[in-house]
Amino acid sequence: MENTSLLTETLPPRIRGAGRLAVVGIGDELSPPDSLGMTAAREIEKHRIPGVTVFFAGTVPESITGPLRRFRPDHILFLDAADSGARPGTIAVIEPEQIQATLITTHALPLGVVMEYVGRETRAGVSLLGIQPDVTKPDRDLSCPDLMYLEQNLEVLVRVLRER
Repeated sequence: MENTSLLTETLPPRIRGAGRLAVVGIGDELSPPDSLGMTAAREIEKHRIPGVTVFFAGTVPESITGPLRRFRPDHILFLDAADSGARPGTIAVIEPEQIQATLITTHALPLGVVMEYVGRETRAGVSLLGIQPDVTKPDRDLSCPDLMYLEQNLEVLVRVLRER
């Protein structure tokens, strides 16, 4: 699985020692290519990882700024669909300078602005994980092989979150 090393090498240093980790699912659940952040957040929530609280922002990521401030996380991990040209189901850390170019956005306020704001307000580290949709079939969910690939990558992500 070519994506495993990306998650296991890039993400751990960002979240290491985060006793309180916020995971924020972003996306439009009625739009298959834009629903992946919410889908991933729901899967992470099922695992009940100690110290991890999952928030569901949907298409309005700015709506969770108050709950995030009250939670007082050490790190905030945003999950959203992002077109990086990778295989559908790939999960990758998106660097701040890449945000505009990769996100498949339905958000009123740009996600980069929201991330910068909550990072400043909470004094938490902030990262974005982009999940590659199948951009060749914008009206469909991931194919079975791509969905299985996403599930494998989510298992790796859950392990990384547990081991932080």
